[in-house]
Amino acid sequence: MQLHRLRDFWNARSLAAQFLVAGGLVSVAAMVIIGVLVTNLIQDSVTRNSAATTARYVDSVIAPLLPDMQRSKVLADPVKRALDETLGQGALGNRLASFNLWSRDGTILYSKDKTLIGKRFELSDDLQAAFKGRLVADFHRSADRTGEVGVVGGSPLLEIYNPVLQPWSGDVVAVSEFQEIATDFERDLLRARAWSWLAVATVISGFFLTLSAIVFRGSRLIDRQSQALRERVAELLDLVAQNKALRLRVQRASQRTTALNERYLRRIGADLHDGPSQLLALAALKLDSTALTDASAASEAREREVLAIKSALEEALREIRSICHGLVLPHVEAAELPEILQLAVRTHERRTGTTAALSMSQISHSLSPSEKICIYRFVQEALNNSYRHGGGIGQAVMQTADAGHITVEVSDNGHGFDPANVHSEGLGLAGLHERVESLGGRFEVISSKRGTKVRMSLDIEEVEPV
Repeated sequence: MQLHRLRDFWNARSLAAQFLVAGGLVSVAAMVIIGVLVTNLIQDSVTRNSAATTARYVDSVIAPLLPDMQRSKVLADPVKRALDETLGQGALGNRLASFNLWSRDGTILYSKDKTLIGKRFELSDDLQAAFKGRLVADFHRSADRTGEVGVVGGSPLLEIYNPVLQPWSGDVVAVSEFQEIATDFERDLLRARAWSWLAVATVISGFFLTLSAIVFRGSRLIDRQSQALRERVAELLDLVAQNKALRLRVQRASQRTTALNERYLRRIGADLHDGPSQLLALAALKLDSTALTDASAASEAREREVLAIKSALEEALREIRSICHGLVLPHVEAAELPEILQLAVRTHERRTGTTAALSMSQISHSLSPSEKICIYRFVQEALNNSYRHGGGIGQAVMQTADAGHITVEVSDNGHGFDPANVHSEGLGLAGLHERVESLGGRFEVISSKRGTKVRMSLDIEEVEPV
């Protein structure tokens, strides 16, 4: 569980933070490993080179003093005195802390410490390696090697095991062990280590900082792109939801429009049946009256029948024209919004003999033909309903526009009604609602005892021209 929380915490960090932590740990580990490796290599190399130089110097001074070590297993007193004089004076004497000459059996043939001469010890690993012909060197502080043969305390020492070779055969006949006081060597080695660590730290730090700058820049770019992508996805999800809602609205509007078309057809049929059809039927009956068919009928009766027939036909013709006038749409596609509103209001005033106030504002967008037709039919039907149900009292049409929205409101001062009690089979308000909603607009009815307001609103920037 703890590991799971740790993983979640780690995954919640940004890529830059993850790189900073992981890269920092790896860089520190790499710096330590490389630094230790490089300093150890430098120490080994410097130690070997310094030991080889010192060994060659000692060989050039000591080797000529030694007898044939294969024939003689001990050193004569003159040889010892010569070694004492050589090792006790000059540059070599000042630098040597100890000197031992070992035979192959572990006997010390000569030593600056006279108490060790002639004693026999177990050969160490370094001595055994030297008797195999290999130069062995080791740098240490004498306090770390206390207890070894010939070790003195208190100074940094360069311990060297140098094989002594027989000149003509090249065989190892003895090993010279000497410890050089390495104060200068230690100082140079510390300086080399410090420069090595500084170089490694500088290179790795520069490399890490360069990569960090690149990663931080990439991380910021990724974060910005991720944020933009999330915002874009959110916008797309909103658009998908809106499109789904609009699709459902259009489907419902299409279904209701189909039903409304059928109701319109039935209403037209009912208007024709109840109006012109009845008048034409009356005229047909009048044609069969005795006043017209009986030649002996009085001329006054015949004239009355003819006038009645003429009046019925004229009335039927007026009603047919009125029905046609309501069905035929004037040419509004090429007209501007003020002309459309004025045409709808003036036509209503001529037909009903009432007056309607008109208020308009400027719009900055052109309207599509479908929008123009919708607005004309809205004003036409709303004024008809106002005249029919409100008596045409205080009729007014007001158009406003604001930031891509256009609103048209038709109001009156009639007695009002309850919109919730409007019969669902009615054609006026239902037709207006479906017409406005089919264009993505909003339809609203507000009614009280002081009057009624019917309002429509369109987002004219969102509607594509049809």
